[in-house]
Amino acid sequence: MASLLIEIQTEELPPKALDNLSKAFAKELAFSLKEQDLALPNAQVTAYGSPRRIAALISDVSEVAPDKPFRQKLVPVKVGLDAEGKATPALSKKMKALGIECEPSELKVVNDGKQDQLVYEGTKAGVSLKDGLQIALDHAVRRLPIPKVMSYQLENGKTVEFVRPVKHLVALFDKEIVPVELFGLKAGRETMGHRFHVHEPISIKEAEKYAEQMEKEGKIVASFEERKNKMVGALKYAAEKLHAEIIMPDDLVNEVTALTEWPVVYESGFDEEFLTVPVECLILTMQQNQKYFALKDQNKKLMNRFLLVSQIEAKDGGEAIRSGNARVVRARLADAKFFYDQDRFQTLESRVPGLAHVVYHNKLGTQLERSERVQKIASRIAEQIGADPALARRAAKLAKADLRTLMVGEFPELQGIMGEYYAHHDKEDDKVALAIREHYQPRYAGDELPSTPESLAVALADKIETLTGLFGIGQLPTGEKDPFALRRHALGILRLLIEKELPLSLDNLIAIGTEEESVVPGVKDATEELKQFFHDRLRVMQKDQGFTAHEVESVIGSEPAILADVPKRLKAVHDFMSLPEAESLAAANKRIENILKKNTLPLADAVDPALLTEKEEKDLYEAIRTLEPKLEADYKAGRYEDELRSLAPLKAPVDAFFDKVMVNAEDEALRRNRLTLLNELHKAMNQVAKLSCLAS
Repeated sequence: MASLLIEIQTEELPPKALDNLSKAFAKELAFSLKEQDLALPNAQVTAYGSPRRIAALISDVSEVAPDKPFRQKLVPVKVGLDAEGKATPALSKKMKALGIECEPSELKVVNDGKQDQLVYEGTKAGVSLKDGLQIALDHAVRRLPIPKVMSYQLENGKTVEFVRPVKHLVALFDKEIVPVELFGLKAGRETMGHRFHVHEPISIKEAEKYAEQMEKEGKIVASFEERKNKMVGALKYAAEKLHAEIIMPDDLVNEVTALTEWPVVYESGFDEEFLTVPVECLILTMQQNQKYFALKDQNKKLMNRFLLVSQIEAKDGGEAIRSGNARVVRARLADAKFFYDQDRFQTLESRVPGLAHVVYHNKLGTQLERSERVQKIASRIAEQIGADPALARRAAKLAKADLRTLMVGEFPELQGIMGEYYAHHDKEDDKVALAIREHYQPRYAGDELPSTPESLAVALADKIETLTGLFGIGQLPTGEKDPFALRRHALGILRLLIEKELPLSLDNLIAIGTEEESVVPGVKDATEELKQFFHDRLRVMQKDQGFTAHEVESVIGSEPAILADVPKRLKAVHDFMSLPEAESLAAANKRIENILKKNTLPLADAVDPALLTEKEEKDLYEAIRTLEPKLEADYKAGRYEDELRSLAPLKAPVDAFFDKVMVNAEDEALRRNRLTLLNELHKAMNQVAKLSCLAS
């Protein structure tokens, strides 16, 4: 066995897709080879990806796959053989179609349980690497996650489709070329190195030496991860020399890695005058437009220096690169400064009427109409969570006004952020300004939550308005499609209610949103669908915290009014399940629930002690009466763990009751009384969680 190298050398690949493309290519290639028994199941697979190539190195590959015994069912005996035991035309036709050549006497007769069948047993020759690799290569290319396919014409005039035009194809089995083809190119060992530093083709000598040879002769770090680590190390070193902290978001790091074959880090800068522009604008301009890495000083303030990654080792030490990039970034930052200066000539409030020209949704109106609904919702929420309704309403009115600014028009990512800056410039209340920024939070999983009651009110209002409105017109997420990010909005609301421990029920929040949204023609009440949607998200959220499906279902099934209680209840349920009595009590609870569901008899308001005839039902009644005050006190105080632990003594009287007492007695009065007793027991046991969900 030996190693196999495949490289597809192309024109510049899309940087944001490069890593996925290279990994998918290696994975699918290896999968097909393993499926054909040309590679061992545990063969090592190494993916390579740089701006102009994707490649894969696969170990433990055979030149020929091993032969395989196989069995092929043909036709029933009575159909395949005549009276003399010779092949019928039906059998001959079947064998010819399958390429089987042998005498009928060489066939096996196997009964399939219904009738005797003619079966051929033979050996299938293993596929050669040449043929198998061609299959694997075609398979891998078809399965690539190409974001946008490009059509181009081959020399023979044929039009083909791929992510980018292919220039070279390398296929080496150890040191030997494997004669496969792709997009009109025959495989060889030649490829191209660095676009600027290496001008002659590179001849790959051996599959295992590919990465080493490309680095030494081609000035290309073929491995995406290795190149990324090298680049990040160089960036950190350069930042340390400047006594600076580097801003390196993962997306930017990955994109720059995909843009460079041979990363070389240089330092450059811009005029201090631009530091008067909000730092978010400067950073975003550098990152998005120029792919630069911004720097902060030891006081966490933005510096007028930045780091850039080139793929040229400049003879002048990079002076031309530094000065050239400084000129380019100056023009970009000048645009940002112009936008910022121009925007401040007009107040946020004066921009609000302009939202009438911004369509929110063709069935839900403009952003201005939506803003008016959000204002009302925010004011009502503020009253319930201890926020200032007037400030919340003001913040909600101005929250979307920055959509009409030049800066947000250029950088949509700055929504809310610029609104805060402009609000401060307009001398708005600090809480209003902060709420404008924070009402978008949480923007993503793990994002910070709004910090003030007013911000919370506007954030909740903005999100619930979106959900009630879009659910009201039937715009529910389907499968993976969620164009309005409704799942994110729902998770955001759940986090706000739970983590901020807000005294606002989910039902109340939905009711407020639904009521205010009902003024829009065509919007229906989707309360039940929305509640189910929230509960589904809540299930996922809590399972991600490590709780079991049964534990989560028990708490959600009890429908706690205040969601801030959910984590506390889940912890209590989790601890309860460690008690030796837990399983028995959960099973008993389920049994009680089933009995009560089947009952059609109206229950009494309370148990009549005079109708308790059996010792076991008297004991259970006394046990419940004894426990109820403590259970009620623990529940009201939020001592859920104590309350569930207090249920343990009920195991013995409950078990005895079901062993000795006939619930469905013939006497209707006795039956009603016993059902009432079970109903009181059920209520006492299920305040914290629906314990029946815990039964296995």
